[in-house]
Amino acid sequence: MKKITTPLTDDVLKTLKAGDEVLLSGTIYTARDAAHKRIANHLLLTTDHLPFVLKGAVIYYTGPTPEKPGKAIGSCGPTSSYRMDKYTPILLKYGLKATIGKGPRSKEAKKAMKKYKAVYFAATGGAGALLSKCVKKSKIVAYPELGCEAVRKLEVENFPLIVINDIKGKDFYHLTK
Repeated sequence: MKKITTPLTDDVLKTLKAGDEVLLSGTIYTARDAAHKRIANHLLLTTDHLPFVLKGAVIYYTGPTPEKPGKAIGSCGPTSSYRMDKYTPILLKYGLKATIGKGPRSKEAKKAMKKYKAVYFAATGGAGALLSKCVKKSKIVAYPELGCEAVRKLEVENFPLIVINDIKGKDFYHLTK
């Protein structure tokens, strides 16, 4: 199992291969459909900076449940990634280096990952309560009006992932068929 830390660099990403098991630590951001639409529109329509840095960043496709007392976050399992595929190329163009979700990606998203040297990780679906134990801190940093779909900054430690799409265009789902 490879241990990696954010922000992600090209040097780290070129060591990852489709099928690798990874423990990710550092800062990641959450964003789902509504937040992706706003982020993409922001990047296309203005030169203002986003309220978080995309360069070297990782976005986790999750809409966590409310945290219980004494916990950083509630259950935070992955959501289906294909719904963010139409926004993926623009975010990668501006420096996003990895996404986390579940399920396969579109041809366009995979092509953009190869072009911009980014990876796609899968988190285990149905294990949101267990994954939340890897989250040490959580803070809303953008779009609080979106509720559970607001962008959160998470501090994670040893977050378990599998590399599905690597920077060379390999796809773990197709390697295993």
